[in-house]
Amino acid sequence: MKHIIAGWVVALVFQATAGENGFALYTFESGDVPAAAAATNAALSVESGALKVVFRPDVQRSGVRFSPAEPWDCKWLGNYHLSARISNPGDDSVYIHCVVESAGGGSVRRAVNIPAGGSGRYYFELAGPGLGIDYGLRDDPPSFTGCGTRMIIKGGKYAADFSRVKSIRFYTERQIDPHTLIFDDIRISESPPGDPNYMTGLVDRFGQAAKIDYPGKIHSEEELRQVALDELRALAVSRPMSDRSTFGGWKEGPWLEATGYFRAEKVGGKWALVDPEGYLFFSSGIANIRMANTSTITGIDFRDDAVRYVDPEDVTPEDSLGIVPPSDAIRKTRYVSSELRHKMFNWLPDYSDPLAKYYGYRRSAHKGPVKHGEVFSFYLANLERRYGEPRPGFAVSKWRDVTIDRMIDWGFTSAGNWVDPEFYQNNRLPYFANGWIIGDFKTVSSGYDYWRPLPDPFDPEFERRAKLTLEVVADEVLGSPWCVGVFVDNEMSWGSMESNRKRYGVVLHALSRAASDCPAKAEFMKLLKAEYPTLGKLNAAWNTELTGWNELEQGVDLYDAEFSEGMLADFSMLSEAFATQYFSIVHDALAGVLPNHMYMGCRLTMWGMTTEVWKAARKYCDVMSYNFYGMGIGPKTWAFLEEVDRPTVIGEFHMGATDSGFFHPGLIHATDQKDRARMWKEYMESVRDNPYFVGAHWFQYIDSPITGRAHDGENYNIGFVRVTDVPYPHLVKAAKEFHCTLYETRYGDVKEAK
Repeated sequence: MKHIIAGWVVALVFQATAGENGFALYTFESGDVPAAAAATNAALSVESGALKVVFRPDVQRSGVRFSPAEPWDCKWLGNYHLSARISNPGDDSVYIHCVVESAGGGSVRRAVNIPAGGSGRYYFELAGPGLGIDYGLRDDPPSFTGCGTRMIIKGGKYAADFSRVKSIRFYTERQIDPHTLIFDDIRISESPPGDPNYMTGLVDRFGQAAKIDYPGKIHSEEELRQVALDELRALAVSRPMSDRSTFGGWKEGPWLEATGYFRAEKVGGKWALVDPEGYLFFSSGIANIRMANTSTITGIDFRDDAVRYVDPEDVTPEDSLGIVPPSDAIRKTRYVSSELRHKMFNWLPDYSDPLAKYYGYRRSAHKGPVKHGEVFSFYLANLERRYGEPRPGFAVSKWRDVTIDRMIDWGFTSAGNWVDPEFYQNNRLPYFANGWIIGDFKTVSSGYDYWRPLPDPFDPEFERRAKLTLEVVADEVLGSPWCVGVFVDNEMSWGSMESNRKRYGVVLHALSRAASDCPAKAEFMKLLKAEYPTLGKLNAAWNTELTGWNELEQGVDLYDAEFSEGMLADFSMLSEAFATQYFSIVHDALAGVLPNHMYMGCRLTMWGMTTEVWKAARKYCDVMSYNFYGMGIGPKTWAFLEEVDRPTVIGEFHMGATDSGFFHPGLIHATDQKDRARMWKEYMESVRDNPYFVGAHWFQYIDSPITGRAHDGENYNIGFVRVTDVPYPHLVKAAKEFHCTLYETRYGDVKEAK
């Protein structure tokens, strides 16, 4: 009887909060924090009928999770969404994540920026058209309106059955400052009817959002040419900042030994780069100044397989190739491979149009529904519209000159990674060269191969390919003193510190394979036999019952083993040996052809790095590099740099917004362009003020295509310039303000060279 009454009460409560179009989850009118709410590194309280959440800074995650005793049942709704009223009483915007977990397994993450002093309703689609379907964009335009501000997909687009919702979670990641948000009226509601054509006609002839207007949008070729002319006039009278040396160093600061090339040195307790003339140098730059990532897939392909041929000796990955139009013969085999993508464009040039030269072909894509196909660069087309094309290549040549003029005018001291090799001999702006080691060598998996599996550095083919790659880089650099250093590879999935299995995934994978098929496993066998005179001693240390060395050599599955202290110690040793082999091979290959240029590493990440990896890297890298997307450099998160104690550079970071026509802001969200500029400046200030950092590079120079870059669908507002090559004025202003005091603020207390 008690159970029946309890169930009846629950039913009454549900009916009281449910409505025709959905039901409320939490209104907080009782004045108490719900029992289902659990905080992680956050403080919860209910004030004035709303939930106040104080988020803690400089931690992995800070937030609140709601987990009801029974999952919320949504089966009776049609298309529906989660929403909450969120207020931000603070002076700065707050970027938060929301994860919804299905009772049937799986979860989806979205994110949104809450403006400073703002209050509104924010929604998360749970059931509706297109959810979980990859159209070649990281996120799509909203399919309906009128429900508030839409949260943006974070990570990949995953399908999940949200007919029963197990939990919802709101959190921040590694914030620099504490923030407070107020949550109220969290509910699940039926969605209004959507626009059946929401995925068609997205882009106008300039590559801009076609269905909305916004500040800075170009409406005609005449307007575009006038904007370009106005900027050229301003750049013509611009001069470098007065405190800069020939190479962009601090000529008013202390003078150190001049070697004719860039190098690193610790001065006054701070790491610094030193320019070829001996002046202190801080690398503030912009990465990805090239055309390779400006193209988007058109939905057209060709039946002639010759267009997909790849030379096995090529050293340039597909996503780093420029725009090369297919031949007329190949174009005759044209067909529509994706009707959906082809209908996204209001305009694409006929093959007889002069702008058709900016069609290219992508032989493979990392992500997306179209694995290969025709691409088009609206950015290149807009350059020709801006500057004309009185002779072949004029517009791109003019673009290179204007780009360098801009960088110097804005106060940047260098370019970042992935600058077009055509800039390598400009002799006006320092830069970093780049190489990728690709080829048919053996690989090893860490268990999380985001971009690709790790190369097996013990495979002789890897060493051959490393030498071949760096020889090509050397032929492009030609020993130029303007080249600060060389990045090789990028964001490799070494492992994660989240668990021992993730930390030592490379070792576990290699040990599971036969030594005859895995050079790393063969090397591990040598190291283990040197460590243990007998198999019995290894069994004792590992708590295993291996019957012979041959059993281990053939491969053993230890993923589910109970890791003993001895086993973990050996895993650590093998992991560091693996990484050491990689970094030593790359270092030696670079030193053999460019002995005067610094090795910048492979740009490690927080999600794909272990202690063993940075310990190996610091032995061989002249400068450590990390890609870090966050609010800035927090002292706790980056405390490990004290132990690393090497000059360090941030290889990538960015912030984006949706007020410039984009459906996805980027990896870190800002409220608008003004807020984006504020966030750029605060990030750079946190880097500048850390004694281990010698620079940071924004990613990237040009906005992504709105319909997604061909490589993986990134459609982010992350450029310093738009697809029309028009700079964002708020970012430019922030850059000039920061750079005019950069050196005095960073090194003003360093009065003399040591």
